[in-house]
Amino acid sequence: MKNRPYYSIRTGKHPHTKYNLDLLRRLFIEVYRKFEWDEYFQEAFGYRCVDAYNGWVSGNLGRDIEAIVFLHLRKDSLWPIEENYIHYSEEDLFDVIEFLYDNVSKPVDGFYHDYNNCGWHYSSFDQNAGKKEFREAINSILKDYKSGYELSTEGEILSLPQHGLEALFESELPHYESDNVEKRLETAIEKFRRYHATWDEKRDAIRDLADVLEYLRPRLKEVLSSKDENDLFNLANNFGIRHHNANQKTDYDKEIWYPWLFYYYLATIRACISLLSKAGNETSEKSMNEVSTDDGIYF
Repeated sequence: MKNRPYYSIRTGKHPHTKYNLDLLRRLFIEVYRKFEWDEYFQEAFGYRCVDAYNGWVSGNLGRDIEAIVFLHLRKDSLWPIEENYIHYSEEDLFDVIEFLYDNVSKPVDGFYHDYNNCGWHYSSFDQNAGKKEFREAINSILKDYKSGYELSTEGEILSLPQHGLEALFESELPHYESDNVEKRLETAIEKFRRYHATWDEKRDAIRDLADVLEYLRPRLKEVLSSKDENDLFNLANNFGIRHHNANQKTDYDKEIWYPWLFYYYLATIRACISLLSKAGNETSEKSMNEVSTDDGIYF
Protein backbone atom coordinates (compact mmCIF):
# COMPACT_ATOMS: atom_id res chain seq x y z
CA MET A 1 0.00 0.00 0.00
CA LYS A 2 1.29 3.42 -0.95
CA ASN A 3 2.21 5.55 2.05
CA ARG A 4 1.27 9.15 1.32
CA PRO A 5 -0.55 12.00 3.12
CA TYR A 6 -4.24 12.14 2.24
CA TYR A 7 -6.40 15.21 1.67
CA SER A 8 -7.05 16.61 5.16
CA ILE A 9 -3.45 16.11 6.29
CA ARG A 10 -2.01 17.32 2.99
CA THR A 11 -4.06 20.52 3.08
CA GLY A 12 -3.50 21.18 6.77
CA LYS A 13 -7.18 20.76 7.67
CA HIS A 14 -6.44 17.97 10.15
CA PRO A 15 -3.76 19.35 12.49
CA HIS A 16 -3.82 16.45 14.98
CA THR A 17 -1.56 14.14 13.00
CA LYS A 18 0.91 13.31 15.79
CA TYR A 19 0.21 10.32 18.00
CA ASN A 20 1.00 8.98 21.45
CA LEU A 21 2.77 5.88 22.73
CA ASP A 22 -0.38 3.72 22.80
CA LEU A 23 -0.95 4.23 19.10
CA LEU A 24 2.75 3.83 18.30
CA ARG A 25 2.73 0.42 19.99
CA ARG A 26 -0.28 -0.63 17.90
CA LEU A 27 1.39 0.52 14.69
CA PHE A 28 4.66 -1.14 15.66
CA ILE A 29 3.07 -4.55 16.24
CA GLU A 30 1.49 -4.44 12.78
CA VAL A 31 4.89 -3.74 11.22
CA TYR A 32 6.46 -6.53 13.27
CA ARG A 33 3.73 -9.01 12.35
CA LYS A 34 4.17 -8.33 8.64
CA PHE A 35 7.92 -8.91 8.72
CA GLU A 36 7.53 -11.98 10.90
CA TRP A 37 4.85 -13.41 8.59
CA ASP A 38 7.14 -12.85 5.61
CA GLU A 39 9.93 -14.72 7.47
CA TYR A 40 12.30 -11.75 7.78
CA PHE A 41 13.38 -12.94 11.23
CA GLN A 42 13.79 -16.61 10.35
CA GLU A 43 17.58 -16.44 9.95
CA ALA A 44 18.11 -14.92 13.41
CA PHE A 45 15.28 -16.37 15.49
CA GLY A 46 14.59 -19.72 13.79
CA TYR A 47 11.33 -21.29 12.64
CA ARG A 48 8.75 -23.96 13.40
CA CYS A 49 9.01 -27.29 11.61
CA VAL A 50 6.90 -30.41 12.19
CA ASP A 51 9.92 -32.63 11.53
CA ALA A 52 12.33 -30.87 13.90
CA TYR A 53 13.14 -31.83 17.48
CA ASN A 54 10.47 -30.23 19.67
CA GLY A 55 9.08 -28.69 16.50
CA TRP A 56 11.63 -25.88 16.30
CA VAL A 57 14.75 -25.14 14.21
CA SER A 58 17.05 -22.65 15.93
CA GLY A 59 18.32 -19.56 14.13
CA ASN A 60 21.65 -17.78 14.39
CA LEU A 61 20.86 -16.47 17.88
CA GLY A 62 20.19 -19.90 19.32
CA ARG A 63 17.14 -21.43 20.92
CA ASP A 64 16.52 -19.18 23.93
CA ILE A 65 15.73 -15.84 22.29
CA GLU A 66 14.33 -14.42 25.52
CA ALA A 67 17.72 -14.89 27.18
CA ILE A 68 19.50 -13.32 24.20
CA VAL A 69 17.21 -10.30 24.34
CA PHE A 70 18.00 -9.91 28.04
CA LEU A 71 21.73 -10.27 27.33
CA HIS A 72 21.64 -7.40 24.83
CA LEU A 73 19.00 -5.13 26.37
CA ARG A 74 19.33 -6.01 30.07
CA LYS A 75 15.56 -6.01 30.53
CA ASP A 76 13.00 -8.65 31.44
CA SER A 77 9.52 -9.02 29.97
CA LEU A 78 10.32 -7.88 26.43
CA TRP A 79 10.14 -11.26 24.68
CA PRO A 80 7.99 -12.71 23.20
CA ILE A 81 7.01 -9.46 21.54
CA GLU A 82 3.39 -10.48 20.92
CA GLU A 83 2.83 -11.09 24.63
CA ASN A 84 4.63 -8.03 25.98
CA TYR A 85 4.50 -5.16 23.48
CA ILE A 86 1.34 -3.66 24.99
CA HIS A 87 3.28 -2.93 28.20
CA TYR A 88 6.39 -1.46 26.54
CA SER A 89 7.57 1.93 27.71
CA GLU A 90 8.94 4.30 25.09
CA GLU A 91 12.48 3.19 25.95
CA ASP A 92 11.49 -0.49 25.75
CA LEU A 93 9.92 -0.04 22.34
CA PHE A 94 12.89 1.85 20.92
CA ASP A 95 15.29 -0.79 22.32
CA VAL A 96 13.30 -3.59 20.68
CA ILE A 97 13.14 -1.74 17.35
CA GLU A 98 16.93 -1.35 17.33
CA PHE A 99 17.37 -5.01 18.28
CA LEU A 100 15.06 -6.16 15.48
CA TYR A 101 16.93 -3.97 12.99
CA ASP A 102 20.18 -5.73 13.89
CA ASN A 103 18.58 -9.12 13.26
CA VAL A 104 16.30 -8.66 10.27
CA SER A 105 17.15 -10.22 6.90
CA LYS A 106 15.14 -10.73 3.73
CA PRO A 107 14.62 -14.39 2.77
CA VAL A 108 15.96 -15.22 -0.70
CA ASP A 109 16.22 -18.96 -1.42
CA GLY A 110 14.27 -21.75 0.22
CA PHE A 111 11.52 -24.31 -0.21
CA TYR A 112 7.96 -24.84 0.92
CA HIS A 113 7.61 -27.74 3.33
CA ASP A 114 4.13 -28.92 2.42
CA TYR A 115 3.77 -31.71 4.97
CA ASN A 116 0.99 -30.60 7.29
CA ASN A 117 1.36 -27.15 5.67
CA CYS A 118 4.57 -26.65 7.64
CA GLY A 119 5.63 -23.52 5.73
CA TRP A 120 8.60 -21.89 4.06
CA HIS A 121 12.10 -22.85 5.16
CA TYR A 122 14.84 -20.56 3.84
CA SER A 123 18.55 -21.21 3.41
CA SER A 124 19.84 -17.84 2.17
CA PHE A 125 19.05 -14.28 3.20
CA ASP A 126 19.86 -10.70 2.23
CA GLN A 127 20.54 -8.70 5.38
CA ASN A 128 21.02 -5.35 3.65
CA ALA A 129 17.72 -5.62 1.80
CA GLY A 130 15.94 -6.68 4.99
CA LYS A 131 17.37 -3.76 6.97
CA LYS A 132 16.39 -1.30 4.25
CA GLU A 133 12.78 -2.50 4.09
CA PHE A 134 12.42 -2.71 7.88
CA ARG A 135 13.90 0.76 8.34
CA GLU A 136 11.52 2.25 5.77
CA ALA A 137 8.52 0.62 7.43
CA ILE A 138 9.53 1.69 10.94
CA ASN A 139 10.36 5.24 9.89
CA SER A 140 6.91 5.61 8.35
CA ILE A 141 5.44 5.34 11.87
CA LEU A 142 8.24 6.97 13.90
CA LYS A 143 8.12 10.25 11.98
CA ASP A 144 4.75 11.25 13.44
CA TYR A 145 5.36 10.13 17.01
CA LYS A 146 5.67 13.19 19.26
CA SER A 147 8.24 15.54 17.69
CA GLY A 148 9.37 12.87 15.22
CA TYR A 149 12.06 10.19 15.17
CA GLU A 150 13.82 7.99 12.65
CA LEU A 151 15.84 4.79 12.62
CA SER A 152 19.26 5.51 11.11
CA THR A 153 21.16 3.21 8.75
CA GLU A 154 23.43 2.42 11.71
CA GLY A 155 20.39 1.17 13.63
CA GLU A 156 20.06 4.02 16.13
CA ILE A 157 16.85 5.93 16.78
CA LEU A 158 17.47 9.66 16.30
CA SER A 159 15.32 12.74 16.61
CA LEU A 160 14.24 14.22 13.30
CA PRO A 161 15.79 17.52 12.19
CA GLN A 162 13.75 20.61 12.91
CA HIS A 163 11.22 21.42 10.20
CA GLY A 164 12.81 23.33 7.33
CA LEU A 165 16.37 22.25 8.20
CA GLU A 166 16.27 18.75 6.71
CA ALA A 167 18.50 19.80 3.81
CA LEU A 168 21.43 20.29 6.21
CA PHE A 169 21.46 16.51 6.68
CA GLU A 170 20.13 15.26 3.36
CA SER A 171 21.98 17.33 0.73
CA GLU A 172 25.34 15.97 -0.35
CA LEU A 173 28.44 17.77 0.87
CA PRO A 174 31.58 18.12 -1.30
CA HIS A 175 34.17 15.53 -0.23
CA TYR A 176 36.69 17.24 2.02
CA GLU A 177 39.24 15.48 4.24
CA SER A 178 37.33 12.39 5.31
CA ASP A 179 39.03 11.79 8.69
CA ASN A 180 39.42 15.37 9.93
CA VAL A 181 36.15 16.83 8.64
CA GLU A 182 33.59 14.41 7.23
CA LYS A 183 33.76 11.71 9.92
CA ARG A 184 33.83 14.28 12.71
CA LEU A 185 30.75 15.93 11.23
CA GLU A 186 28.93 12.60 11.10
CA THR A 187 29.84 11.84 14.71
CA ALA A 188 28.67 15.25 15.92
CA ILE A 189 25.36 14.97 14.07
CA GLU A 190 24.67 11.51 15.46
CA LYS A 191 25.62 12.62 18.98
CA PHE A 192 23.28 15.62 18.89
CA ARG A 193 20.31 13.76 17.41
CA ARG A 194 20.63 10.59 19.49
CA TYR A 195 17.49 9.59 21.40
CA HIS A 196 17.51 11.02 24.94
CA ALA A 197 20.85 12.78 24.40
CA THR A 198 21.72 14.80 27.51
CA TRP A 199 22.49 18.51 27.43
CA ASP A 200 26.15 17.68 28.05
CA GLU A 201 26.15 15.35 25.03
CA LYS A 202 24.49 18.02 22.90
CA ARG A 203 27.06 20.55 24.10
CA ASP A 204 29.85 18.12 23.17
CA ALA A 205 28.34 17.78 19.70
CA ILE A 206 28.31 21.56 19.26
CA ARG A 207 31.91 21.72 20.49
CA ASP A 208 32.86 19.04 17.96
CA LEU A 209 31.44 21.23 15.19
CA ALA A 210 33.29 24.26 16.57
CA ASP A 211 36.50 22.20 16.58
CA VAL A 212 35.96 21.30 12.92
CA LEU A 213 35.58 24.98 12.12
CA GLU A 214 38.75 25.72 14.12
CA TYR A 215 40.58 23.08 12.08
CA LEU A 216 39.44 24.80 8.88
CA ARG A 217 40.36 28.26 10.18
CA PRO A 218 43.82 28.63 8.58
CA ARG A 219 42.38 27.89 5.13
CA LEU A 220 39.31 30.04 5.71
CA LYS A 221 41.55 33.10 5.88
CA GLU A 222 41.90 32.72 2.11
CA VAL A 223 38.15 32.88 1.42
CA LEU A 224 36.76 35.01 4.29
CA SER A 225 37.36 38.54 5.47
CA SER A 226 39.04 38.91 8.86
CA LYS A 227 35.80 40.30 10.36
CA ASP A 228 33.73 37.32 9.17
CA GLU A 229 36.36 34.94 10.48
CA ASN A 230 36.38 36.55 13.93
CA ASP A 231 32.57 36.55 14.12
CA LEU A 232 32.45 32.81 13.50
CA PHE A 233 34.75 31.94 16.39
CA ASN A 234 33.52 34.57 18.82
CA LEU A 235 30.14 32.86 18.82
CA ALA A 236 31.43 29.58 20.27
CA ASN A 237 33.73 31.34 22.70
CA ASN A 238 31.03 33.70 24.00
CA PHE A 239 28.55 30.90 24.63
CA GLY A 240 30.94 28.80 26.68
CA ILE A 241 31.15 26.01 24.12
CA ARG A 242 34.90 25.72 23.56
CA HIS A 243 36.80 27.77 26.18
CA HIS A 244 35.98 28.98 29.68
CA ASN A 245 36.36 32.51 30.99
CA ALA A 246 34.46 34.96 33.19
CA ASN A 247 32.99 36.89 30.25
CA GLN A 248 31.15 33.95 28.74
CA LYS A 249 27.36 33.57 28.70
CA THR A 250 26.42 30.51 30.77
CA ASP A 251 22.85 31.14 31.97
CA TYR A 252 21.10 30.95 28.59
CA ASP A 253 18.17 28.62 27.87
CA LYS A 254 19.81 25.46 26.49
CA GLU A 255 16.57 24.12 25.03
CA ILE A 256 16.42 27.15 22.74
CA TRP A 257 20.07 28.02 22.18
CA TYR A 258 21.71 24.61 21.77
CA PRO A 259 19.68 23.66 18.68
CA TRP A 260 20.30 27.13 17.24
CA LEU A 261 24.05 26.86 17.85
CA PHE A 262 24.17 23.35 16.41
CA TYR A 263 22.35 24.21 13.19
CA TYR A 264 24.26 27.48 12.88
CA TYR A 265 27.61 25.69 13.01
CA LEU A 266 26.47 22.88 10.75
CA ALA A 267 25.26 25.33 8.11
CA THR A 268 28.43 27.43 8.47
CA ILE A 269 30.72 24.42 8.05
CA ARG A 270 28.82 23.32 4.96
CA ALA A 271 29.17 26.81 3.50
CA CYS A 272 32.89 26.96 4.35
CA ILE A 273 33.59 23.56 2.81
CA SER A 274 31.76 24.63 -0.34
CA LEU A 275 33.81 27.84 -0.47
CA LEU A 276 37.09 25.96 0.07
CA SER A 277 36.19 23.33 -2.51
CA LYS A 278 35.27 26.00 -5.04
CA ALA A 279 38.51 27.88 -4.38
CA GLY A 280 40.48 24.65 -4.74
CA ASN A 281 38.82 23.83 -8.05
CA GLU A 282 39.51 27.31 -9.39
CA THR A 283 43.17 27.01 -8.34
CA SER A 284 43.45 23.61 -10.04
CA GLU A 285 41.93 24.94 -13.26
CA LYS A 286 44.29 27.92 -13.21
CA SER A 287 47.29 25.64 -12.70
CA MET A 288 46.21 23.38 -15.56
CA ASN A 289 45.84 26.37 -17.87
CA GLU A 290 49.32 27.60 -16.90
CA VAL A 291 50.82 24.17 -17.55
CA SER A 292 49.12 23.98 -20.94
CA THR A 293 50.51 27.39 -21.91
CA ASP A 294 54.01 26.56 -20.66
CA ASP A 295 54.07 23.31 -22.60
CA GLY A 296 53.35 25.17 -25.79
CA ILE A 297 50.14 23.42 -26.71
CA TYR A 298 48.78 25.08 -29.84
CA PHE A 299 45.79 24.37 -32.06
